[in-house]
Amino acid sequence: MRNVLPGEFYRHFKNKLYQVKGIAYHSETKEKMVVYQAMYGDFKWYVRPYDMFVSEVDHQKYPEVTQKYRFEKVDLEDGETADKEAARQEVCKEDICEKETDEKGCINPALEAFLDAGSYREKLNVLASIRGKMDDRLINDIATSIDVTVPDGPIDERFMSLKSCVMAHARYEESNRLR
Repeated sequence: MRNVLPGEFYRHFKNKLYQVKGIAYHSETKEKMVVYQAMYGDFKWYVRPYDMFVSEVDHQKYPEVTQKYRFEKVDLEDGETADKEAARQEVCKEDICEKETDEKGCINPALEAFLDAGSYREKLNVLASIRGKMDDRLINDIATSIDVTVPDGPIDERFMSLKSCVMAHARYEESNRLR
């Protein structure tokens, strides 16, 4: 059986990108579940039985699908990606993803830089570098990615609120390293 771990990225056979957030267990049945988040649109969270998550695509129901598994792991960090992920990145290089994710699953490059940062200190540096590109959508997407809510208001105030949250995460991250 394939092993699914929190933090890993997976491409659904319908060509959408998701990140696994955790493994959970149904409180009554003890069934193992995968908790995962969409990396597009509203970044919604989903829960699916583990066995279904790692299952193969029903090729009788979806004969046009070439992907073997319902969800296939995509290694974004090492650059070793599935063919569809490489194709998605090529489409995104064409500069069609400037404001938000689109129907092809492209991610705003500023958001992608934030998500790729390895620590909250690095995320602060990314925030500083993309401040001029900030809009409400980008602020909401970044806030969602770190599980915070930024109140509505002027962009500058929202940016400062978001920055404060990232700074708090950075301080917490640094204090845990010292232990």
